[in-house]
Amino acid sequence: MTKLLIDVVIFLASALITVPLAVRFGFGAVLGYLLAGVLIGPWVLRLVTDVDAILHFSELGIVLMMFVIGLEMKIDALWAMRRTIFGYGTMQMTVCAAALLGIFMMLGLPWRIALTGGLALSLSSTAMVMSELQERKLMDMPTGRAGFGILLFQDMAAIPLIALLPLLGPTVPVPAAEPGWLVALKALAMLGAIALVGRYLLNAVLRLITSTGVPEIFTAFALLWIVGIALLMESVHLSMSLGAFVAGVLLADSDFRHEIEVDMAPFNGLLLGLFFIAVGMSMDFSVLTREPVRVAVLVVAVVSVKAVAQWFLARRFEMPASHRAYFAILLSQGGEFAFVVMAASLAAGVIDQGQASLVTLVVALSMVSTPLLLLGHGRLSEATARARTG
Repeated sequence: MTKLLIDVVIFLASALITVPLAVRFGFGAVLGYLLAGVLIGPWVLRLVTDVDAILHFSELGIVLMMFVIGLEMKIDALWAMRRTIFGYGTMQMTVCAAALLGIFMMLGLPWRIALTGGLALSLSSTAMVMSELQERKLMDMPTGRAGFGILLFQDMAAIPLIALLPLLGPTVPVPAAEPGWLVALKALAMLGAIALVGRYLLNAVLRLITSTGVPEIFTAFALLWIVGIALLMESVHLSMSLGAFVAGVLLADSDFRHEIEVDMAPFNGLLLGLFFIAVGMSMDFSVLTREPVRVAVLVVAVVSVKAVAQWFLARRFEMPASHRAYFAILLSQGGEFAFVVMAASLAAGVIDQGQASLVTLVVALSMVSTPLLLLGHGRLSEATARARTG
């Protein structure tokens, strides 16, 4: 217990120091949290060393964020976005994965590793992109709608992506493994069951709990609903963030929506900050010291290839010309789901531990690059606007 409290104090103190400084110098809160993680992690001050446990727990921040977004997204609005989700999402993931596959093959990587890396790094960071869009109030703009649709599609692509990895391994998959069609069927059945419960039972249960007059029980049930649905979705190989989004959508028409949103707001912000701290802690700087050139080339390749691909795709997404560069930078980083893909690839024998550590570091550094690039883009845009008016 004492160790847990000490860790909490370290997290809060590091965030209170680095985040205001990062915001003060124009780098944004996300970079401040990442820097806090680097400083207290195992490669600098070594104040906290159990990185994996912190990273898994901090994913609750992404879960709660996606739940709050789901609360604002009614089923009719979600259906109206089907072209954005499936059309834009498919194009973005296909183009970025193909471009990265080509780059990795040119760098001399075996095709299995190149394909795995291309698929993993074609995904963007839900936590980083959504927090940026919400902070700038762009969710209802073309940039926000396109970015949200792409991220939601990436979460739904979890099943085929994870199912593909054993096929890329050097050994034949064991016969006892579940076939892909059965995995998909279980996922659809789970979605259907959750939808039925949300449609016919959820509001009745919420009214019953509200009638007790105990506010903390209402909050406890809301957390149980969010985390429970997220875990059920993970049990059928869908992402927890997608489960939390579905849990929010099922409450979007509820009379209790605003009360739940207010209750979840403090947890959301703190846990999302903890996630970025955990990402900073997860950076394996021993890889950087051993292969600095290779790491730098991969980070530049990933960020630039994704940014260029998305800049061209922005025209197909009917994005205003003034927003295309911002959109390209916004989705240029690797995502947190790449950590899951790397773990699955390691288990399937597609990659070894050294390669997994390399990709994980590249993903983390690409996340660091995003707020810096957005800051540079913002200042360049301001300078261009002043030049035009002057």
